[in-house]
Amino acid sequence: MLPVIDLEWLASGDEAALNGIAREIGEACRDIGFFYVVNHGVPADLMRAAFAQSAAFFARPLAQKQALAIERVGGNRGYSGLRHEALDPKRGADLKEAFNIGLDLAPDDPEIVARAPFRTLNVWPETPGFKTTLLAYFEACSALAGAIHRAFARDLGLPLDFFRDKFDRPMATLRLLHYPASRGEIGAGEHSDYGNITLLATDEVGGLEARTRAGAWIAAPPAPAPLSSTSATA
Repeated sequence: MLPVIDLEWLASGDEAALNGIAREIGEACRDIGFFYVVNHGVPADLMRAAFAQSAAFFARPLAQKQALAIERVGGNRGYSGLRHEALDPKRGADLKEAFNIGLDLAPDDPEIVARAPFRTLNVWPETPGFKTTLLAYFEACSALAGAIHRAFARDLGLPLDFFRDKFDRPMATLRLLHYPASRGEIGAGEHSDYGNITLLATDEVGGLEARTRAGAWIAAPPAPAPLSSTSATA
C-alpha cells in the first residue's frame, strides 16, 4: 500500500512537524519512491479549473491542437499527439496526447534570446482562461515542489533551503495528459521519470501503477481532492 503523507507543516511551519514529514518522505523515497500527499496547499478549486481547461483543450479539433505541435514549437512546449511517444518501445507507441508548458519567460529573456536548451516561449490555445489558469496551476505546483525539496534537504542533513537557488528558474514542465478509451492499448508504457520529482494529479478514471524495488506492481488509485500523488528518486 502506498504511504499517505500529511504536509500540514506547509502552513504551520512547525519545526518538529517538518522533521517528522522529512523522515516520512525520506523513507518513502528510499522504499518505493512513490507516495500520496495531503494538505499540500494546491487549492482544490484551482485543480478542478486546470482539469476543466485540460478537458476543453483535448476536445478541440485535431487541426487546432496540431497548430501548437511540439514539432513546430520546440523546447518541449505545446501539443504531443496520439502515438507520438513510446515510453516503453517494446510495447509500442503510447495511446495518449499531451500539452506542455514551462516557466513562462518573456521574449527578450536572455535565455530565450540565446536559444538555451529547453528554453522556449510557451504557446497558448485561444481559449478564455486557459493561460491564466495553467500559469496559476504551474506556480502552485512549483511552490509545492519547493516545499517538498525542503523536506528532502532536512532528511539528507542539508541546510533547509539548500535546493532553493537550484530551482529559481526551474526546467519544470506542467504536462496535461489525455488517455482515450482503448481496447488493450498502452496509455503510457513502463518508465522512470527523468526529473528528481514528479507531482501527479489524476481524475477519477485511474489506471496508474507504481513498481516496487522488488518488481511488484502496486495500484495507485485516484484519490479525492485535496490528495495528489508524488514520485521521487532518492
